[in-house]
Amino acid sequence: MKFLDLAKVYIRSGGGGNGAVSFRREKYIEYGGPNGGDGGKGGDVIAEAVEGLNTLIDYRYQQHFFAKNGVQGAGQNRTGKDGEDIILKVPVGTEILDEDEETVIADLTEVGQRVTIASGGNGGWGNLHFKSSTNQAPRRANPGQPGIERTIWLRLKLIADAGLLGLPNAGKSTFLAATSNARPKIADYPFTTLHPNLGVVGIDGTEFVIADIPGLIAGAHEGKGIGDRFLGHVERCSVLLHLVDGTSEDIAGDYRTIIRELEEYGGDLAAKPRVTALNKIDALDEEEREAAYKTLRDAAGGDVMSLSGVTGEGVQDVLRALRSVIDGPAEEEREGEWHP
Repeated sequence: MKFLDLAKVYIRSGGGGNGAVSFRREKYIEYGGPNGGDGGKGGDVIAEAVEGLNTLIDYRYQQHFFAKNGVQGAGQNRTGKDGEDIILKVPVGTEILDEDEETVIADLTEVGQRVTIASGGNGGWGNLHFKSSTNQAPRRANPGQPGIERTIWLRLKLIADAGLLGLPNAGKSTFLAATSNARPKIADYPFTTLHPNLGVVGIDGTEFVIADIPGLIAGAHEGKGIGDRFLGHVERCSVLLHLVDGTSEDIAGDYRTIIRELEEYGGDLAAKPRVTALNKIDALDEEEREAAYKTLRDAAGGDVMSLSGVTGEGVQDVLRALRSVIDGPAEEEREGEWHP
């Protein structure tokens, strides 16, 4: 299944049915009163987060969604049938944006969460509502209200416990393949990963979800390279794993490039907990490892880790470090609970 995380959709809710003008027509009753029914309400356009979806690819092939109109009222005080709603089923983690692509209408982060994004028009009143002491036979009824027509954007932000960051070819996909059941495309050239990948990682009897996004380059927050929206996929993560290529000629520069992009992206992305690790140490001898490690540690201004996604060296320690950060809030909550 192809991955799509941004889709433009045109929606329209249903218009309300018109009210009816009608009078009683019964034997032996010469002047029957008004009995026109109300029009039915138009259908709503609703977005719902469902299980089993992890892409918006369906909305590439169908972009127009129109709810049904309400039915006109009828005589004998019969109200018209309401128009049927239309439901847009989206993956958990989908944001619904206005046409400007900035205003967030809703953020669906839980299975079953629903939001009405266009309400149907109300049905018009039948002439029964307009009867008065001075007007016993009104020939007036209200038209139904029109539906709402608008353009929206659906933007998917993957929900994962940990997110992988790094420049292209930093070894993120190799790490994900070595630690999970995910099988991303791996090759020795930049931008091998063109779409985000999710993998379930197991460590010490527990599991968590890790997301690998395409490699970032300088200016990614402005849309350069593959696009700034990939940074959105790690916004919801509890911890970030920043992998730095140990074979790079400018390890400190590579590290600072990613940090700068996180800061320029905005929000709280740069403030998220991070585990920084020197990757591809299998390609370095002892002296080169020590020099590369010291360079990265000085650039990060704190402790860093070392690993090799190819040989597995240091991988378990990195996973435990990620797990400890993910469990941190839960552990604090448990410690704060009172037990009799």
